[in-house]
Amino acid sequence: MEYDGSPFVGWQRQENGVSVQQRLEEAVAALEHGARRVLHGAGRTDAGVHALGQVGHVDLSREWREDRLRDALNAHLRPSPIAVLETRRVAPTFEARFSAIQRHYRYVIDNRRAPLTLQLGRAWHVKRPLDAQAMHAAAQALVGRHDFTTFRSTECQANSPVRTLERLDVRRMGDVIEIVTSARSFLHNQVRSLAGSLEHVGSGRWSADDLRAALEARDRTRCGQVAPPHGLYLVAVDY
Repeated sequence: MEYDGSPFVGWQRQENGVSVQQRLEEAVAALEHGARRVLHGAGRTDAGVHALGQVGHVDLSREWREDRLRDALNAHLRPSPIAVLETRRVAPTFEARFSAIQRHYRYVIDNRRAPLTLQLGRAWHVKRPLDAQAMHAAAQALVGRHDFTTFRSTECQANSPVRTLERLDVRRMGDVIEIVTSARSFLHNQVRSLAGSLEHVGSGRWSADDLRAALEARDRTRCGQVAPPHGLYLVAVDY
C-alpha cells in the first residue's frame, strides 16, 4: 500500500481521528458484508508519515482473485489518499509485522531558501545550507548494533533500545537531501530523531564527535531534535 499520511492520525486505529488502518478496514468490511476484519500492518507509522510500500495482512471469508481484490479495495478507499498497489495470497502463518526481515525508510529534506510548493507537506523544509557529505560521514558511526536510547521516544514501548542499523546513508540531489536507512525493526521516533540530529551536523551546530557522543550517552535529552513527520516515508518491507 501507499498513502499520504497528512490527513490521518497515523496507521493505528485511534479515538481522536481517522487512521489509515481504519479506512482500510472499512474498505475490507464493505467486501465482507459489514463484518469487521482487523488489518495488521508491518509498521505503525505516526500521524503525518507517508508510505510507499506499507504491507498489511487480513483474513477474508472467501477466496478472491488477487487483481480483483486490489481493485475492489481501491474502489472503496476513494477519495482517501490510500492505494492498494498489490494483493497476494499468503500462508496462514504469515504476519505482516513479525514475518518482516527488513524495513526501509527514507527521510526527505528540501534544502532551499524558497518556500515549498509541490513538496509542501512531503518534505522537511530547511532553509540554512546543509553539508550532506558531513552528514553521511557522521552517520556511519550509527550503523551497526547499538543502544539507541538517545534516539527513541520516551513513549516507546519496545522491550529493548538495542537495534541494528544495516545502513544509514545521506545523499544530495540538487536541493533535496535524502536520508535512507534500513533495519529489521526501528524504535518509536528513531528515524525522525536520527534525521533531526543529522541536520545539526549538516548545519555545523554539531560535529561527528558530537553525534557519536549523543549515541554513547544513552540519554534521550541528548537527542538533537525530532524531525517533523511529513518528511518520513516507509519505502518497503522485506520478507
